[in-house]
Amino acid sequence: MERQFTRRIATALEPVGGTVDQWRVLSLLSDGAGHAMSQVAEHALLAAPTITKIVDGLVSQNLVYRRVDETDRRRVLIFISARGRTALRRWDAAVARERAAMEAETGDDLALLAELLTRLAARL
Repeated sequence: MERQFTRRIATALEPVGGTVDQWRVLSLLSDGAGHAMSQVAEHALLAAPTITKIVDGLVSQNLVYRRVDETDRRRVLIFISARGRTALRRWDAAVARERAAMEAETGDDLALLAELLTRLAARL
């Protein structure tokens, strides 16, 4: 089910210029706090080398930027840019439309499941 959801979200993001991994990264960064690469990798459920490539791509598109952490100059923090916020709004809208479509498709199935579970519980 999760793989199907991810595939559908990927399909929805493609026409608006995003990927699931990019969407996950920008979603985390949208809090404006700035995050270390390790936090970004953990949130996106990706290995460090993979997240580095994704962030490099987002930097080249001016969707995020890096800044040295003022409290620990050895760390670099990633922040979302204004252009990144615009992209994230577009991507969030595409994801919301796809979620609504999925809920509409599964709504009848969920209602049927609830009815069957109620019947089963009544018989027990």
